Amino acid sequence: MKVTTKLSAALCGGTALLLALSACGGDDTGKKRDEWAKGVCDQATTQFTKISDASTALSKVPSNGAPATVKAADAQSFQTISAAYTSLAGIFNSAGPAPGSDGAAYQKNAVAAFTALSGQYADLKKQTDNLVTSDRQKFADGLGSVSTNLNTVVAQGQQRLKTLSQGDMGQALAKQPGCRRVSGTATPASPASS
Repeated sequence: MKVTTKLSAALCGGTALLLALSACGGDDTGKKRDEWAKGVCDQATTQFTKISDASTALSKVPSNGAPATVKAADAQSFQTISAAYTSLAGIFNSAGPAPGSDGAAYQKNAVAAFTALSGQYADLKKQTDNLVTSDRQKFADGLGSVSTNLNTVVAQGQQRLKTLSQGDMGQALAKQPGCRRVSGTATPASPASS
């Protein structure tokens, strides 16, 4: 059972969550918005890179790998992603309300979205930590459940983050190199299969 391939595919979808912040921006959105977005994106780029790297690492776990090895790699990736989303929530929280009449709401939505994602990836790590590695079939079944849950997390995350790529602030973020850099990240390759 090539469950790791399913996990990889779902995490590729997770990378799309990051790309929501780097959607094509519009024209000028104002100097204050641009300055706010630059401050956020300059800090956020490190976290985006961590999420991308963790997704790539997960995709490189061979589908026929030893259960203990697969479990450890998956758990580490989920932990890294969860921590990065926590940091992103902190970055947006510390940045203060974005300039403009809807700035406070935008900030609140961003913090809520990243906090929720962090919690969901932490839950995926817990599920992975509880996988039984002594029985390959039980492990495969459990990993299949984690994969299904990951697909749900990715879909819900896309909905949460959709609003962050819209409007004046979404456009201001999209213009910043720290947020655009995510769009240049290679999509994780499919894991080796037996």
